Amino acid sequence: MTVTRGLEGVVATTSSISSIIDDTLTYVGYDIDDLAVNASFEEVIYLLWHRKLPTQIELEELKSQLADNARLPKEVLDHFKMYPIDQVHPMAALRSAVSLLGLYDQEADAMDEQANYNKAIRLQAKMPSIVAAFARVRKGLEPVEPRKDLSFAANFLYMLTGNEPEAIAVEAIDKALVLHADHELNASTFTARVCVATLADVYSGITAAIGALKGPLHGGANEAVMKMLTEIGTLENVDSYVREKLEKKEKIMGFGHRVYRKGDPRAKHLREMSKKLTELTGEPHWYEMSTQIEAIVTGEKNLPPNVDFYSASVYHSLGIDHDLFTPIFAVSRVSGWLAHILEQYENNRLIRPRAEYTGPGMQKYVPIGLRG
Repeated sequence: MTVTRGLEGVVATTSSISSIIDDTLTYVGYDIDDLAVNASFEEVIYLLWHRKLPTQIELEELKSQLADNARLPKEVLDHFKMYPIDQVHPMAALRSAVSLLGLYDQEADAMDEQANYNKAIRLQAKMPSIVAAFARVRKGLEPVEPRKDLSFAANFLYMLTGNEPEAIAVEAIDKALVLHADHELNASTFTARVCVATLADVYSGITAAIGALKGPLHGGANEAVMKMLTEIGTLENVDSYVREKLEKKEKIMGFGHRVYRKGDPRAKHLREMSKKLTELTGEPHWYEMSTQIEAIVTGEKNLPPNVDFYSASVYHSLGIDHDLFTPIFAVSRVSGWLAHILEQYENNRLIRPRAEYTGPGMQKYVPIGLRG
């Protein structure tokens, strides 16, 4: 057997959902640059699930289905109030809430195609409701009911703040959701496919994926980027801070990628949005600090920024709590997880790799009284 640590370069399955070829990311053959500029997140959801862009009628039907399923069961909202609020990270709350949702879905264990699609609609619709509700409950505020007249992105911001969001904020969130929707066999997506390949239900697959996304080497990177920017504080401190990190060979979050070599194609879109938003909020130093960090790290280590790097200052400029950055990632990525789960069910085979054994050779059992 040939051992490949981290499965780097190993092709584990075939998929028609997304691809990364020569540093170009596509969803069902559409370049991410094209989609980031022109498509809404709802269109991208439909594209990932149906492998085609929707007609106007199909898009309106999807929007209606999502709006009709956005409300959370009272039991889930009540459950939030039982959490030790000062100890619970929102990703842990999200993971628990998604698992809990499965208890209140009569189709949770049904495995026919229509039932699984129905569950996909419910989960996609409820993810932003979960994140927004928990964010408010932990501050002693009541959850805000979703509205059926708002877009997916606008509704999320509305439920989070209680106020109808400005157009620039909706544009920023919608663009971020499009950019994060899918990314081939990343760690959380692979986790979801491994889970449902056992014929576990959709809720189990999404709960497993959230657990994988929670780690700082995957979804948690943008939260870590904002922590770094906050620690640096001012533009004048960037050079000494970054160079000290590099000298100590410490990881600088938001740079490099396992798959991309020339750079993450998604990063430039959030870079532009970061510049625009930080100027509007009167805090351009967040963008300026980020570009200076990029210049040093890319210049010294030839590591370009990834999608997490500039998403940090974008979300911060929207007034979003830093520990909600990764849950917002999940609000988007669940569209890709669900696409992969449905695809896995279509032509399922249990995912069961092997491991090269490196322990001791054949040993004989020794009675406990004779062990040294």
